[in-house]
Amino acid sequence: MKVSLASLLLAALTLAACDSKTATTGESATSKATVGAADSLVTDPALAKTSGTQATATDEANATPAPDPKTIPAGKATDAAGILARPQVPILCYHQIRDWTARDSKGAKDYIVPIAAFKAQMKMLADSGYHTVSPDQLYAYMTTGAKLPSKPIMLTFDDTDLDQFTVARPTLEQYGYKAMYFVMTVSLGRPHYMTKAMVKQLSDEGNVIGSHTWDHHNVKKYQGKDWETQIDKPTKTLEEITGKKINYFAYPFGLWNTQAFPELKKRGFVAAFSLAEKRDQQDPLFTIRRIIASGYWSPKTLRNNIVQSF
Repeated sequence: MKVSLASLLLAALTLAACDSKTATTGESATSKATVGAADSLVTDPALAKTSGTQATATDEANATPAPDPKTIPAGKATDAAGILARPQVPILCYHQIRDWTARDSKGAKDYIVPIAAFKAQMKMLADSGYHTVSPDQLYAYMTTGAKLPSKPIMLTFDDTDLDQFTVARPTLEQYGYKAMYFVMTVSLGRPHYMTKAMVKQLSDEGNVIGSHTWDHHNVKKYQGKDWETQIDKPTKTLEEITGKKINYFAYPFGLWNTQAFPELKKRGFVAAFSLAEKRDQQDPLFTIRRIIASGYWSPKTLRNNIVQSF
């Protein structure tokens, strides 16, 4: 199951043509104009301490949680133009964290980050003074301009792979980092994937769980009962596992259409995450950009891509 599902996801990701290495044309102009601001997005001076792993861990542990997004009065939220005008917070997307094998294709290695490479990437982020932010913090920043820690970044993991728990989780803990895990529920408990207990543990430890469909079916193709099968039932499962409301969604393959927005909203989602494609100009909260952290990237290359893409 692991091999065939991974192959399916990678093939579809390739067809999606989401370029994780550079921003799209419409976003790159904004990125270049705000590179200088990227390290200090509406920052809180109290959190702007020296860089380095110890300072990062201390700041992450002492960070003030953002309010539940649904408690923010609608009258205080800015419009789409206001959201698009704010510098983007860098968001990284990871899939598998494991060493490459002889069976892995050249294309697959973009989505498989070797263990040592992942650890080096996280150390670079910490040593560079990056602070992880939660989706609630991101939402409050985007909608109200709420303050963020210095050099904010968001880490996300898609598809429920076991190594996200066994490798990524302890690595992030070294730096006091928290992450967002977009869970595909069809895989729960299967070999090489996380169990329900692991998902609950991640949530209990302060990470955020998001919905990522039942079996990674393309949102652009949903018809009839697909919304129930792919969104309603999996989201309910995650809420039962975590005991928490699921507020955030990630599109399989990063693919979306505007018809999905009202469907997601009426199901209680407040934001949705895509990949490197340009954001929707009328509804940027439902097309929040991420870049895939490639397995080929050195820490330096990752840092350069963060700056260039956001």
